[in-house]
Amino acid sequence: MASAALRLGIASKGRLMDQTGDYFSAHGLTLKRLGHERGYHGAIEGLDDIEVAYLSASEIAKHLQLGRIHLGVTGEDLIRENMADADERCHFLARLGFGQADVVVAVPECWIDVANVADLEEAAAIFHRQHGRRLRVATKFMNLTRRFFAEKGFASYRIVESLGATEGTPAAQTADIIVDITTTGTTLGANHLKVLEDGVMLRSEACLVASRVADWSAQNQAAEQRLAERLLA
Repeated sequence: MASAALRLGIASKGRLMDQTGDYFSAHGLTLKRLGHERGYHGAIEGLDDIEVAYLSASEIAKHLQLGRIHLGVTGEDLIRENMADADERCHFLARLGFGQADVVVAVPECWIDVANVADLEEAAAIFHRQHGRRLRVATKFMNLTRRFFAEKGFASYRIVESLGATEGTPAAQTADIIVDITTTGTTLGANHLKVLEDGVMLRSEACLVASRVADWSAQNQAAEQRLAERLLA
């Protein structure tokens, strides 16, 4: 998708789109869609050398990884989940102060003897003796989960991909523990789950991210500098 203009990925719908628009507006920049109001192409008023691509939040991460866009605004959790080598392929220009959410490990509140990840080893051994299986971990963050547990030395589990409300899987008996995002912890508490003491994998928020593998012409570098000066002033 060759283009002389710098390409900026913006969330196409939802709260992240609204918050990104508000952030740009607060810095004197107006995002606008071109063509149909639900179209996927846009611009920034007054910055004609920047094209806006409206994408899903996860697509922004993938497009940055492949160099299809130069810049993107999306959650750090999605960047880290989609790229094991995120710091090599991307440059985090700034954390923007919205879209905060923690990626956490949560277990049933009734597991009173399980306070941290190390305690999961004993719980896993009990499960294996009683049920003949490993602990099931429900999550949408499979890569983050594998990396985090590997760093902690915990291996006695298997991942159950969550396609719906992850926090409900222990009650539904389709999983034993979960890895999910939370902002206030209210939903976890309502489902009788607790976050492990060392169970915060990532404190995420919306970031302005640059792709290191995109085609950075001198024109695009100048456009990035002008945009960053406005957004990060």
